[in-house]
This record gives sequence, C-alpha cells and structure tokens, in this order.
Amino acid sequence: MGSDDKRSVPFDDAREQIERVCRRLAMLHIAYARTLVEEFGEEEGKRIAVKAIKDYGKRIGLDALKRTLAEGLDNSPGNYSEDLPAYGLYEELEKLETGHGQTIRLKGCAMGKTWKEMGEEELGRIYCYVDPAKSMAFNPDWALVHSRCMPDGDKYCDLHYRKTSEKEKEEFLEEDTDLGKIDKI
Repeated sequence: MGSDDKRSVPFDDAREQIERVCRRLAMLHIAYARTLVEEFGEEEGKRIAVKAIKDYGKRIGLDALKRTLAEGLDNSPGNYSEDLPAYGLYEELEKLETGHGQTIRLKGCAMGKTWKEMGEEELGRIYCYVDPAKSMAFNPDWALVHSRCMPDGDKYCDLHYRKTSEKEKEEFLEEDTDLGKIDKI
C-alpha cells in the first residue's frame, strides 16, 4: 500500500479488535499470575505478581510524566495524559461528581468480564493495582484508587484521585509495596 492509500474501518469493528486485545491481556495477566502462585505458593506468588504490576504501573506513569513535562505542563493529576484506548477496553466511561470529588466510572470492563468468565477475579484484581502505581509514579502526592471494582464483585469500576500520606509515599518507594493498602478510599 502506498502512503496515499486511505483505509477506514467501521467503528464497531475497530472497537471489537481492541476488546480482543484487552481480553488477551487479561488472559496473559492470569497466565503469569497463576503460574507464579502454582510455582511459589499463594502468598509468595501473589506478592511477586503485585511487584510485577507495580513495575508495569511505574513504567506507564513515568512515560506519562515524560510526555506531560515535554508539553510544558506540571505533574498535577489533571495533566496526566491517559494512554488507554478510548474504545474497546470498557463499554462506557462516565465522569461524575461524588463525595470523593470527580469519579471516573467504567462500565463493562473487558478485562474484568474476562476474569469473571475464567473464575479468576482475585488474581485479576491484582492487575487493577496498575492504577495507583501509575498515578504515584506520575505524582507521588496522588493515587488513583478504586472505590468499586468489577473483580471485587461490583457492577462497574469507580476510580478517584486522593492525596497520599507520607507513609504511603515511603512505602511506594520500597521494593515490596502492598498496593492493596494504597488502593483504598
């Protein structure tokens, strides 16, 4: 195809293709997390899976920070340049004002649905710790946390930014961080 060729894909087809990738990513996460649990036992396997997700989240957050600073912006949460697909990862995104400030509500998460179908919500939930990890790598003063999460049995995911404590910032810098303690309102 030449550079002048223009291709278009119907929106529903493009959304479905991204959803397929999200389902595969969900299965990949379960494959490595389940392998770690089977090889090292429940506690140690989960600890290593959380450690991997923290590293993954930090890489995402630092990449976002680099892009944000290159645009001449500071690292306040409102300047985080989201890098998730706009279509296919979830069926609907709403921004709501709640008692926690602005809430990002994600309905129909393809990954959450996949983990439920697999009966792997508990291990799948570890992946969701990517949100506080990426946000704290971007700006350690803030964590993007879940008050609702599909793998926890909720119908949708609600995410909020909240200030982090000095203790949380210190713990985040440690090699082993219990992101489950940070991922709370």
